[in-house]
Amino acid sequence: MEQGKVVALYLCKEHRQPMTSVQKAVAISDLGLEDDRHARQGSARQVLVMDAETLAALDLTPGEIKENVTVQGLDLSSVTAGQVFFIGDEVTLEATGPCEPCSRMDEIRPGLRTELDGRRGIVTMVLNGGTLRVGDAVRVEPSKEALLEEAAR
Repeated sequence: MEQGKVVALYLCKEHRQPMTSVQKAVAISDLGLEDDRHARQGSARQVLVMDAETLAALDLTPGEIKENVTVQGLDLSSVTAGQVFFIGDEVTLEATGPCEPCSRMDEIRPGLRTELDGRRGIVTMVLNGGTLRVGDAVRVEPSKEALLEEAAR
């Protein structure tokens, strides 16, 4: 089990506008983050989680590629659909898969879409809502299915 921490939080309040940095955000079960335009019931992309290490390696700043939660100390490249992020004391997010870079990334910097291929973070759904804050601990645990498969061996 890996553990990291939240180093930045961002809300996308309006389409094609810069992200808004916040110190805390309210996650709502099966909806997303309060006041974020991606908050939609049943959506597989309610919250985008990205790691600070990849951003730094690509000379990007937190929030620049439109992620909501920037974490440090977690290798997101190994996270698969079904795994669960535990953030702080209340919030759990279920990974639904990798975030595929869109053409908007090339508006940030030409060629960025290609640079981010396989490295743009993990899209998630909110399982359990609550307040998440910059500085909160984050851990990722295997999916229930993976744990059951391992136990069966």
